[in-house]
Amino acid sequence: MYDDCYSLWDAIFEKLKSELTSTSYTTWLVHLKPVALLDDILVLSAVNVFTKNIINGRYLNVIYDAAKSITNKNIEIKIVSEDEEEYRKIKETVQFKNEKDKAVSNMLNPKYTFDTFVVGNSNKLAHAACLAVAQSPARAYNPLFIYGGVGLGKTHLMHAIGHFVLEHNSNTKIMYVTSETFTNELVNSIKDDKNEEFRNKYRSMDILLIDDIQFIAKKERTQEEFFHTFNTLYEANKQIIVSSDRPPKEIPTLEDRLRSRFEWGLIADIQPPDFETRIAILKKKAQNENLNIPDDVLIYIAEKIPSNIRELEGALIRIVAFSSLTKANIDLDLAKDALKDIISNKVRKITVKLIQEEVCKYYNIKYEDFISKKRTKTIAFPRQIAMYLAREMTDLSLPKIGEEFGKDHTTVIHAYDKISNDIKEDESLNKQIEELKKRIKGF
Repeated sequence: MYDDCYSLWDAIFEKLKSELTSTSYTTWLVHLKPVALLDDILVLSAVNVFTKNIINGRYLNVIYDAAKSITNKNIEIKIVSEDEEEYRKIKETVQFKNEKDKAVSNMLNPKYTFDTFVVGNSNKLAHAACLAVAQSPARAYNPLFIYGGVGLGKTHLMHAIGHFVLEHNSNTKIMYVTSETFTNELVNSIKDDKNEEFRNKYRSMDILLIDDIQFIAKKERTQEEFFHTFNTLYEANKQIIVSSDRPPKEIPTLEDRLRSRFEWGLIADIQPPDFETRIAILKKKAQNENLNIPDDVLIYIAEKIPSNIRELEGALIRIVAFSSLTKANIDLDLAKDALKDIISNKVRKITVKLIQEEVCKYYNIKYEDFISKKRTKTIAFPRQIAMYLAREMTDLSLPKIGEEFGKDHTTVIHAYDKISNDIKEDESLNKQIEELKKRIKGF
């Protein structure tokens, strides 16, 4: 309730006014000024050492009792004189903390917290891992590597870690940056001959969060610098969290020594949200924005925009804006009208890699197993389905499709013929193929 020195001292002072004689508080206490609330220590300043000594001798216990009565906590009361060195040091500490809090608040989006994150089957591992790291930095999973497609919530979770940690320990030194910012600052430090300043900035952190780490893959000097920053922080038992659009082993031209370090900790993926989670995300967004949206409209949005949370929420805002501009109530017809351009233009580029990934997700197979030489039935049959879909849904030649799977064109022909015959006799398989086509197309 009292999270700053000013509101706490105001409450204490009002209580003391009713308990002490007017002479006591007008002569001595009225001139006390709140300086800082450092953990559970309330620092007050007196105009000089004489006043400080009088208050310490006569009123310190009274102030302490009032603080305990108001907060139900043991708040230590510290009186400092404005002409003492200690006062100046505390003021400098408070100023530095305020500047740091302001800098961190500029880095972190206030809307990206654990409370506003919608958990579903597609992201529950990543959410649980991030929460564990926030609760016990450098003890749960270090490093933590989060990967997933654009707009699925990676940045939201990283910001949520920052907010959670600062809420529970405001003195924690946190840095959140994109890999692009890290690279740009490194380039500027080299140009301005401020390498040590750059290194000290990043290597003095308690928690380092770097978004979109895949963009350092082709930058040798950036990888070199980040490698040493990683080592310094890790050896000092500091927490490192990075995000990417793919797992470490799939980031091209990433140095092996960095790849191996990313694999030291936990690698957690975020998949596109399923239908139920998409509905929950839309309802949460509507609730946060105080919007009353009919269920059939939410269902329509969730059906038409299946893969990207950012686009999902954007569609909802577009419908609300459309309603406001046209002075019309929000219903299904209005939603269709508002989104017709978005949905008609939402043509997904279909690649063999996309087909492979969707097949892996559908059959719950690890991608590295899928593209390996393993020939177990649980791997080989989905691989044949993917080859069939690649021939059906792309314009690539048979040799090119085979190349994408590490096979020759005769293997692709065999797979295509087999699946073509199987779906004529197996209605369940036919439904699986149709569902996969929808997912690959993004519907």
